[in-house]
Amino acid sequence: MQEYTERAARGTESQFQPGHQIPVQHQEKPGLQEELEDPKPVSTHIPTVEGSYETYKAAGKLAGKRAIITGGDSGIGRAVAILFAMEGASSLIIYLPEEEIDAQETKRRVQDTGNDCHCLAVDVRKKENCRKVVDTAVQCMGGIDILVNNAGFQNMVGDISDLEEDQWERTFDINIHPFFYLSKYALPHMGSGSTIINCGSINAYIGRPDLLDYTATKGAIVAFTRGLSNQQVGRGIRVNCVCPGPIWTPLIPSTMTSSAMDQFSSVPMGRPGQPSEVATCFVFLASQDSSYISGQSLHPNGGVVVNG
Repeated sequence: MQEYTERAARGTESQFQPGHQIPVQHQEKPGLQEELEDPKPVSTHIPTVEGSYETYKAAGKLAGKRAIITGGDSGIGRAVAILFAMEGASSLIIYLPEEEIDAQETKRRVQDTGNDCHCLAVDVRKKENCRKVVDTAVQCMGGIDILVNNAGFQNMVGDISDLEEDQWERTFDINIHPFFYLSKYALPHMGSGSTIINCGSINAYIGRPDLLDYTATKGAIVAFTRGLSNQQVGRGIRVNCVCPGPIWTPLIPSTMTSSAMDQFSSVPMGRPGQPSEVATCFVFLASQDSSYISGQSLHPNGGVVVNG
């Protein structure tokens, strides 16, 4: 397997150290990883205790598996797609048409591992497109073993009086409704040993006031995960959730204010996380390493205790 050489993982200066402040930068929504200034998000390298990065060590944990990954073009989704591929899985990544340049880079990185990456640019707010996603996955890969519901939207608003009803509805249309549709349509193609992994957020547990609609959807995702797990566990299908804290992805410069980015390191570890540090949680939950875990949430959040 090819050794990856991410520009952001070459030296000790690239790792976020305690007290590290990310540079303030802004993009138009939905944000592109291709256009991010340094530091670039890291997809395949894990921080070392010495203060640098080392390549993720794969062990064939997902050999022959077939995954759907929404929001797979960049950030956490890209890291999940690549680490899944390093573990032996093929994938269908879902993204918006305006994210094509990022998606093609993800595809290239996945294919460098020797595994397949299929691409589908589609808006999952429409339930007919969610059905198209599942139909495409079955056609391209012959089945579905892993569903990663990762795509999400946020937009900062300080007070409920300023939160437009259209934004409230859009956030729910993106952040939770596709989780239901994709799960409903994918489950008939999944069997014992299959997994669904939903992307939640620390905000469901801390109640972030300037992301009220986003926080509400993430709470819904946690509850959806628990209910669906109890419903499907008898079929041998496990459903879990990952609830990241502050992770450096294109979502941040495209949706957060400068003052919010200035506070992006305010967790006990004193630094933002990298997408690779979240993707390892998805690998764990997708593999048999987590065979006795269902209906649970993992919290890669820099040390914030949430009792969730």
